[in-house]
Amino acid sequence: MTAAEDLIAAAGAHCAPTYRPLPVVVATAEGAWMTDVEGRRYLDWLAGYSALNFGHRNRRLIDAAKAQLERVTLTSRAFHHDRFAAFCTQLAELCGMEMVLPMNTGVEAVESALKTARKWGYRVKGVPAEMAKIVVAGGNFHGRTTTVISFSTDAQARADFGPYTPGFEIVPYGDLTAMRSALTENTVAVLLEPIQGESGVIVPPAGYLPGVRELTRERNVLFVADEIQSGLGRTGKTFACEHEGVVPDVYVLGKALGGGIVPVSAVVSSEAVLGVFRPGDHGSTFGGNPLACAVALEVIAMLRTGEYQARAAELGARLHRALRTLLDGGAVTAVRGRGLWAGVDIAPGLGTGREVSERLVERGVLVKDTHGSTIRIAPPLVIGEEDLDWGLEQLTAVLGG
Repeated sequence: MTAAEDLIAAAGAHCAPTYRPLPVVVATAEGAWMTDVEGRRYLDWLAGYSALNFGHRNRRLIDAAKAQLERVTLTSRAFHHDRFAAFCTQLAELCGMEMVLPMNTGVEAVESALKTARKWGYRVKGVPAEMAKIVVAGGNFHGRTTTVISFSTDAQARADFGPYTPGFEIVPYGDLTAMRSALTENTVAVLLEPIQGESGVIVPPAGYLPGVRELTRERNVLFVADEIQSGLGRTGKTFACEHEGVVPDVYVLGKALGGGIVPVSAVVSSEAVLGVFRPGDHGSTFGGNPLACAVALEVIAMLRTGEYQARAAELGARLHRALRTLLDGGAVTAVRGRGLWAGVDIAPGLGTGREVSERLVERGVLVKDTHGSTIRIAPPLVIGEEDLDWGLEQLTAVLGG
């Protein structure tokens, strides 16, 4: 057996089988490239589901983390630390908001946003106790906690994990009529991904997000935008909502906020919304820790330049032009996305998404499949033009173009 096969077998023997990774064992990485334990290089076209927007081992982020590691890494929220105020202030400014609720993982931020919306509904809107309702969209992916899977439409995500948390209504994504009908006097929030990632990079119809924004304002309902995957530069804007001129009431952020180094997430909103909390209502031992704040502060500084957003827009246009060629040639049946983010549906007869992903591994490109026939492409925003083109050449070759 090879070193990779040994390691894969050992992991399979001792790790709960919740994932089915591609057969690659990464040892080192830099920029848009990863190298396995046997020295073979792979172009990363997944970027940790957008957690690695700034590439592997980005020098600015590594230096920020190293400097903080030499000072203090954790205080818990029992004490203040000297990076916390700057993190909250600068993240709120980046979002055009006023307050930040720091957490760690994306799903923790989603759960925190749900609690925020319910508490706001009871304390501010005046919804009767235990009656708050949150409207979500079919095909959503907001994480895997028991409450979050309670409003998933993915049968496998839900199977054998009930009983489920009540208080949610699911409507079709992109359907304003259904959304309008779902909103009642007890609705406290609408939770949406501006672009649905796990479903295959589904971009809603033009006008949908502004329509939701208008409806939520009319009905005194919070619009909560889950920008965990779509935000922080991925689509060519700081936030995907910007493409439609929409500003939600609440941003839910994660993944790229930690620079691919540490888990960092946050709920960002106004004082009128996040100000409903009181000490003891909610918390996290690691949320807003010094190391997380140091890395996130550098991420925020990088995003303030606009360089990465512009790069995602420019290279994204290049990516989508090439993918449309595959569409025109019949190798794929649909291409969706914005910026450096694409969902590609493989034509019947050319293989499943998993099979295409495995064939790309053999050619040195790493992507990930979803929903049978779809692959997702989301390279780090630092990828070079030549590397992007080379990856597209490999995809074309795999699809027989």
